[in-house]
Amino acid sequence: MRLTYVEHACVLLEGLRRVLIDPYVLNGTLPEDPDLVVVTHGHNDHLGETLRLARPTVTTNEIAKVLQQRGVPAEGLNTGGGIEVDGVRVTMTHAVHSHVLEIGAERLPGGDAAGMVVEMDGVTVYHAGDTALFSDMKVIGALYSPDVALLPIGGRFTMDPAAAMCAARWVGAPLVIPVHYNTWPIIAQDPAPFKEALERTTDIRVAVLRPGESLELGDS
Repeated sequence: MRLTYVEHACVLLEGLRRVLIDPYVLNGTLPEDPDLVVVTHGHNDHLGETLRLARPTVTTNEIAKVLQQRGVPAEGLNTGGGIEVDGVRVTMTHAVHSHVLEIGAERLPGGDAAGMVVEMDGVTVYHAGDTALFSDMKVIGALYSPDVALLPIGGRFTMDPAAAMCAARWVGAPLVIPVHYNTWPIIAQDPAPFKEALERTTDIRVAVLRPGESLELGDS
């Protein structure tokens, strides 16, 4: 599987299918025609271009119902539930974050904010979404044994690097990729100290990817 950090919290997984998570870009180019879109919550910088793409989408139950009403083929989940779509398994996990659904000027109930576990080609990727640190990240690690954890480090609206270090230890994925930082000055962070400290004190590897940069995961 190939993982590409698109921008902000958006990543593209390419293997059996092309899975686009949280399809928002501010300055970059969004990959078109994914096989599956996954949305962690309804804030504009995560829902992004979901409506325009109009591709099969997995998201929270409340967001899915709104998308269905607007012509998007969406499947809804609630915390702890999962679904398989064309060989890709998606499971919704807990996240600690606000959860309004933002569509243009509309503000709608969006259900709970979420993290998502995506399993494809024998690789398990945990996208934490926007979240604070919470102790049940240990449960996510125990239940799903993710190979990769995508963790926000921007602070202000999510965990900062210090909290993300704790999250990385609790989740236990051997590879961590920081996301949701440096998009705007308000969430500016230098990921280098996060990488140095986590790799110095644990066996976890940290991959700091520039927007558009990719890496290969697993054997495919």
